[in-house]
Amino acid sequence: MLAQADPDLDDGPRTQKSATTRMCAVSREVRPLDELIRFVVAPTGEVIPDLKRKLPGRGMWISASRRSVAEAVRRHQFSKGFKRDVRVAPTLPTDTDTLLVRSLTEALAMAAKAGQVVSGFGKVEDALNRNETAALIHALDGAADGIRKLDAIMRQRGGKRGESPVIPVVNVLTSEELDLALGRSNVIHAALLAGPASKTFLSRCQMLVRYRMADDDKTAEAARNSRA
Repeated sequence: MLAQADPDLDDGPRTQKSATTRMCAVSREVRPLDELIRFVVAPTGEVIPDLKRKLPGRGMWISASRRSVAEAVRRHQFSKGFKRDVRVAPTLPTDTDTLLVRSLTEALAMAAKAGQVVSGFGKVEDALNRNETAALIHALDGAADGIRKLDAIMRQRGGKRGESPVIPVVNVLTSEELDLALGRSNVIHAALLAGPASKTFLSRCQMLVRYRMADDDKTAEAARNSRA
């Protein structure tokens, strides 16, 4: 008789390459992989997020929301799912958010190295006027006045083409985080230009937005617009 597959765990990253959905170990709902976070047990016995879905060993999938991860910690879901004693930090929901931010800043840095990011109000304005912008980035703690001006330019651009603006607006990173990613000081505004690295950044941005906003029932809209 064939052994029944464990619904809570996968069989490792190599066996999941063709998978498109998994079951959330908390809600028991089957979701697309992009709406889930994979967790594995490190050699130290500690449960850690596997954001890139490449770490070895069997993995447990949790819906990409802070509340779901917190619920998994509260219900000792990781010990139950992995069927062994594991170490789970009580700060795992916050730690996961921190890793998502780090992953996003790394993607922005890679886009910048590929020449797919410009920063500074004037350069961003020029990129918008030349219709070169794949996404508009504002610091989470940026001044409202500058944000309003650039958003107005974006809307005007859409109006000239006779359609609504479709450029995602990203404001999930602080100025300090933008500084770190772009290697500059006091970055408040940036424009993401089209390219493969930009697509990676936007994909990771959607995951961070989903993680922070899923519990407010605004995930779908927020992820589409990449707006926190």
